[in-house]
Amino acid sequence: MLQFEDAVVNNPAPGLQPAVADTAVAYAARPQQAQYAPPPRLTDTAKMRRVNIADKRIINGQTDVNQLVPFKYKWAWDKYLSACANHWMPQEIQMSRDIELWKSPNGLTEDERRLVKRNLGFFVTADSLAANNIVLGTYRHITAPECRQYLLRQAFEEAIHTHAYQYIVESLGLNEGEVFNAYHEIASIRAKDEFLIPFIDTLTNPTFKTGTLETDQALLKSLIVFACLMEGLFFYVGFTQILALGRQNKMTGAAEQYQYILRDESMHCNFGIDVINTIKMENPHLWTTEFRDGIRELFKQGVELEYRYAEDTMPRGVLGLNAAMFKEYLRFIANRRAQQIGLDPMFDGASNPFPWMAEMIDLKKEKNFFETRVTEYQTGGALNWD
Repeated sequence: MLQFEDAVVNNPAPGLQPAVADTAVAYAARPQQAQYAPPPRLTDTAKMRRVNIADKRIINGQTDVNQLVPFKYKWAWDKYLSACANHWMPQEIQMSRDIELWKSPNGLTEDERRLVKRNLGFFVTADSLAANNIVLGTYRHITAPECRQYLLRQAFEEAIHTHAYQYIVESLGLNEGEVFNAYHEIASIRAKDEFLIPFIDTLTNPTFKTGTLETDQALLKSLIVFACLMEGLFFYVGFTQILALGRQNKMTGAAEQYQYILRDESMHCNFGIDVINTIKMENPHLWTTEFRDGIRELFKQGVELEYRYAEDTMPRGVLGLNAAMFKEYLRFIANRRAQQIGLDPMFDGASNPFPWMAEMIDLKKEKNFFETRVTEYQTGGALNWD
């Protein structure tokens, strides 16, 4: 099971050593013409040879991407299998209680309704942005086929998440034009998307190619933004808010879907962090002091943007939550993400005001089977009957 406290940086992919802490001095000392040397291009004859594990690379690999095995990055294949075992579909979840509550004049307060609509306004397009970034950008730059296999599954899960949000919007009878266009009309949502779009544009630009110091660092930066900030930070205010509603027996169908989505996104985040750390290990010259300083600044921007979103979605206290609590939570999460990719924490003393969220991510929940399936549900082919 996934744990929020998992520190991927302390558990690197098998067979790989931890990344070099600081290579800036050694890198600068190299002769100018030798500062960056991408792997040599293989001859046609070499390309016809069977794949050697030692030749495989996450980026700039020269082995045949159509040959899934032999595995070098077994952790990527294991995550693919786990994701397949965790398959779910939105329409399997009953929304009748949510519909009744939403239509009742006294079912939810105005603050709670604002929170739900703002949540959906961000998420209905956020997972589309993530899917586009994978399909049109990240996938073509990753040269390890086992990692590509997981990315294909991840892209499908992003489609399921978009489907889930649409299913909630349709079930509640919300104004679809208003909700789906919120990322243009709501300033706090638009600000987060505008932060992400340059990194999407980098990878989806058809002329962008890896193989130089500049482009490899641009790719690594974009991967960090999406794994650590988008999926690992920007989603957590919304997840916490809807799951807090569910904990009060409100919007339980929506909350159950958010639990499944949170489980998926936690795995996306952990997979992305493994990819990031492996790229660092295979290309330590990318991890310069200047590069790390730039990443820290992006983390600080991300925390500020998500805090503004928290203020917008809940201008007053609601559900026992308030924006100030989220400032602490976001700093805590940012520290965890920074540590997972080998950076020092940026916010001294930040703690988790929502310890119950770790339980939600672990998804060990007891439920009445005849009322709804257990949230740790897995497909039959993956069940262990021992």
